Parts: sequence; structure tokens; C-alpha cells
Amino acid sequence: MENQYTGVFEEVENWWTGFVEELPGCNVQERTLDEARASLKEAVQEVLLANRELARREAEGHQVLRELVAVSVS
Repeated sequence: MENQYTGVFEEVENWWTGFVEELPGCNVQERTLDEARASLKEAVQEVLLANRELARREAEGHQVLRELVAVSVS
């Protein structure tokens, strides 16, 4: 499954910073724009996996139902 997010990049004093609008705290800083793009993709994956793990730990011992939720956002 592939999701799409909005990456925002800015050049600041010879560095490229980037963040994802939809994921607070998902930020990177690299020397080139290409490196920042690649790092941001990795950061998104890591944030989503970490959030999933935290949610599963918090649900331990509880009866829960997991299902996919499809949402369109313009």
C-alpha cells in the first residue's frame, strides 16, 4: 500500500530542510535536495512504523478491531 504525503523543502544556509505537513515531527536536514527527499521518505516510514508499534503496545490486553480506513483528502 502506498500513501502520499506533502513534503515541504527549503534551502537554509547551504542545507536543505524538509518536513511532512501531515506528520508533525517528521523533519530532515541534508546537504542536497535529492538527499533531503530520500531522507524524508525514510523518516516517514520510520515515524509510521514507530506509531504503529506504540499503538499496538498500548492495545495489548484489550480486545481491539484493526481495519483499513480509506480517506480522500484534497
